[in-house]
Amino acid sequence: MSATAQNTDANAAAGEQELTDGFNLIIDALKLNGLETIYGVPGIPITDFGRMAQASGIRVISFRHEQNAGYAASIAGFLTKKPGICLTVSAPGFLNGLTALAHATTNCFPMILISGSSEREIVDLQQGDYEEMDQLAIAKPLCKAAYRILHAQDIGIGIARAIRSAVSGRPGGVYLDLPAKLFGQVINAEIGRKSLVKVIDAAPAQIPAPDAIKRALDVLKGAKKPLIILGKGAAYAQADDTIRAFVEKSGVPFLPMSMGKGLLPDTHPLCAGAARSTVLKDSDVVMLIGARLNWLLSHGKGKTWGDAPKKFIQIDIEPREMDSNIEIVAPVVGDIGSCVSALLDGMDTMWPAPPVEWTGSVAKKRDENVAKMAPRLMNNNSPMDYHGALGVLRTVIKERPDAILVNEGANTLDLARGIIDIYQPRKRIDVGTWGVMGIGMGYAIAAAIETGKPVLAVEGDSAFGFSGMEVETIARYNLPVCIVIFNNDGIYRGTDVNKGGDDPATTVFVKGARYDKMMEAFGGVGVNATSPDELRRAVNAAMDSGKPTLINAVIDPAAGSESGRIGNLNPQSALSKKK
Repeated sequence: MSATAQNTDANAAAGEQELTDGFNLIIDALKLNGLETIYGVPGIPITDFGRMAQASGIRVISFRHEQNAGYAASIAGFLTKKPGICLTVSAPGFLNGLTALAHATTNCFPMILISGSSEREIVDLQQGDYEEMDQLAIAKPLCKAAYRILHAQDIGIGIARAIRSAVSGRPGGVYLDLPAKLFGQVINAEIGRKSLVKVIDAAPAQIPAPDAIKRALDVLKGAKKPLIILGKGAAYAQADDTIRAFVEKSGVPFLPMSMGKGLLPDTHPLCAGAARSTVLKDSDVVMLIGARLNWLLSHGKGKTWGDAPKKFIQIDIEPREMDSNIEIVAPVVGDIGSCVSALLDGMDTMWPAPPVEWTGSVAKKRDENVAKMAPRLMNNNSPMDYHGALGVLRTVIKERPDAILVNEGANTLDLARGIIDIYQPRKRIDVGTWGVMGIGMGYAIAAAIETGKPVLAVEGDSAFGFSGMEVETIARYNLPVCIVIFNNDGIYRGTDVNKGGDDPATTVFVKGARYDKMMEAFGGVGVNATSPDELRRAVNAAMDSGKPTLINAVIDPAAGSESGRIGNLNPQSALSKKK
């Protein structure tokens, strides 16, 4: 056979080969691993990828801003224990998503930020490409792991590494850099299929040492005033039945952190949420389950914790978390489900209940505080104060315990945390470890999509401003989200005065703003509520209908305090103090 004929046959054979490309391999790799929802903002170089992913059956939720898409992906990871996927364009889009990636890492939420990028040869020589940026280098310090995929045949292994990094050990954010040329790379389809990886046992159980379990139980048994603190790590573990059985068998009062609420109902007889100050100050042994002794717990020291000497037991999957602020006398390292199960198995059949003097005093203080608060929650003032409005929402959640509460703001967050009882796990999601504002709409969207449950988003007017344009996204996808904006005309309150000119004070917004009109503009339901009774009717109608709804809850501009309950973190001028 002539060389020409041989070449012709080879070309024909090549032409008959089934081919695939980077677009399809990324989609196939995600679907193979059960990742079938993407949150993002379309644009060059990922526009076609979004279209193709949607056509393949992946649900692609397009946002108005990448940061909000990233927050959605992060909370999707918390709710599902699978990495939430955020997709952005290069450079500015990547940077917009980076805040959410760092937020996910800080909060231990599994998330993968996938961004298109410029080619390495252009970036490295700084030749001025469209949206040129060395994104991998920028992302590395802010996430748990960062990878770049250059060749189509490496897509399967690259996505597998990202998934495993995001969910194994202490979960966190992962960055995946995909240069534009990768998407269009063509390879043999069979070779492509063989290159895909289905991740097996991505987050293997980490069994605690028997000695650690015995030590922890010995310390707990010897306590006269024991306390259990349940953090959001305990909620993430989805070991709900085991945690509840352990708490109830121990008989120890428990204090839930805000996103740990609902593991046991806030109305449970052992819940010490309404006696927080008392139990932190007076306890002698504290067991931390999925909670960290960071600023949210005053680092385990100072006047919050009182003068009584304390012993700390800590359960965490990360060994380096132990002794991060104070001595941990009984560290238990492992995944929370395995650790709590081992503790439960190690308890004696006749485990001694804590002294009744302790449990009785905690219950008495809790009941006193609840009774003291009750009248404030029943007022029908117009304009509303925070307590009257939150009293209404407290009843709404009590009547609809499967609804998901999203909460952010200053006073709106701090007061709601203590007033609104939660009855089921992972039904309260909020600003988390950083206390960052702007999570509201992204969280609300992801919560509705990932769980199918109705969502009640309770927002301060300042916090809502960070992500407010996403009401269009909520309306566009017709999600069962009811947003309640506590509108007091400003940050903290709307009564501040500019003492040096005619401009509004830095903390004051437009007086009498009608946020409800925003939702109406996009075809949803908008309501202006000026009293608790009006608020009650509007929220119940929204939750019953499942229609996208925004309620402008008019709050007295004078209501609220500086920085909610963390005003001590806001430095003041030494000169103003002297005055």
